[in-house]
Amino acid sequence: MSNILPRLTRSGAARPAAGIVHLGLGAFFRAFGVPAIEEAMAASGGNWGIIGVSLKTPGTRDKLAPQDFVYTAVEQAPGGERPQIHEAVQSVLVAPEDPEAVLNIMAEPKTRIVSLTVTEKGYCREPATGRLDTDRREIRHDLANPLPQSAPGFLVRALERRRRAGHPPFTVLSCDNLPENGALTRSIVLTMARAIDPDLAAWIEAQGRFPSTMVDRIVPATRPEDVERIAHLTGRLDAAPVLHEPFRQWVIEDDFVPVPGRDARPDFAAAGILMVDDVRPYELMKLRMLNGTHSALAYLGYLAGHETVYAASTDPVYETFLGMLWTAELAPSFDPPDGIDLEGYAAQLLARYKNSAIQHRTWQIAMDGSQKLPQRILAPLSDNLAAGRASPGLILVIAAWIRYVSGTDDAGADIDVRDAALDRLQAAVAASTDGTERVNALLSLSDVFDPALATEIEADVVAAYETLSANGARAAIAKILPNA
Repeated sequence: MSNILPRLTRSGAARPAAGIVHLGLGAFFRAFGVPAIEEAMAASGGNWGIIGVSLKTPGTRDKLAPQDFVYTAVEQAPGGERPQIHEAVQSVLVAPEDPEAVLNIMAEPKTRIVSLTVTEKGYCREPATGRLDTDRREIRHDLANPLPQSAPGFLVRALERRRRAGHPPFTVLSCDNLPENGALTRSIVLTMARAIDPDLAAWIEAQGRFPSTMVDRIVPATRPEDVERIAHLTGRLDAAPVLHEPFRQWVIEDDFVPVPGRDARPDFAAAGILMVDDVRPYELMKLRMLNGTHSALAYLGYLAGHETVYAASTDPVYETFLGMLWTAELAPSFDPPDGIDLEGYAAQLLARYKNSAIQHRTWQIAMDGSQKLPQRILAPLSDNLAAGRASPGLILVIAAWIRYVSGTDDAGADIDVRDAALDRLQAAVAASTDGTERVNALLSLSDVFDPALATEIEADVVAAYETLSANGARAAIAKILPNA
């Protein structure tokens, strides 16, 4: 019936000029960053319209273009849904179709910020080291060609154009869930720039700014039935709505390239965004407490048949497991930001997970585990080992990831594994027999597991994997719970 409804259109209000280019305009940034930027403009003005860039496919552009890039974001709370129209996106460019157009807009002096949400794999880094992966096909291409394919390539080549034109660099604002994402992006950009032109690298190093950020909002994937439901909710057909929870937290280091006579950034603080000198305590808390337990639920939940975070977190065994992880293994692995009560933070996280209106799929979170495990699971595990703390829960998560990428759940059903390193994962699985050999094959992936750590945890992961294989995920969790 939604095909008889009128198409969503722009309101006719004056449009701000573009000041931001965003690489990777997916559901997360449209549900998180765009609303915050609009709130900042509503409070304090400024020309912070957004040009989106798709680095891979035209899907988002093709859905948004017929409705002039306006879309609906729907807040999902247990008490009901609240839709809101967003109009800050001015257009969407598709990089493979016209990389020249993307570079041109990034090189424009009016572009003061280039932000990005390209997921962990989009940084073309080695997960275990964080260094630029110069063996990646697109990186080899970008080092040799002025029209790039990768996110780092577009950043470097656009900065190269600005330097040649005598313009200052733009601020690079990473909004991905990576430790010290600004410092990481800076390192990757400088490595690529040095390989292209050492003088360019020196200019970026001296004048560029790469503030780190912490982002937090649960944004489940939009399903076809959601599009239909939202059309009836609003009375307008929107081909590209996004869904999100009520909660939002954005912490940004206040370190932007100064622009003479112009604002260097939106008035983020007016939108409730926390501007700080050092984001690391906040991002570490979020990566371990939220993202770490999300990955735990993703693998252990999916194996047992829990399709959503809500379903897994409301299972009493899994809820108790979350409490054990937060209290005994994750919270002790880092120092929280000043004034933060980690017990209260964990309780807030559990309440968010148990929001029945949010159907955040465990399969969605499980994607690209080879890129996510190092910072979410392996880093706190390493810190606990160094401090002499046992981490049976984190060990079990690693074993569950190995079971997951092996391709079969507890019921014997095939798993559609999606990962940036899928070919190598499948090769390791195919070349090993199930059990100890399978565990060793996956632990030997040195770009995921530090070899010293892999050796130290091997026996424990083998034992956890055997328990998972013999008993299933839910029973394996129950065996390690306190007072089990």
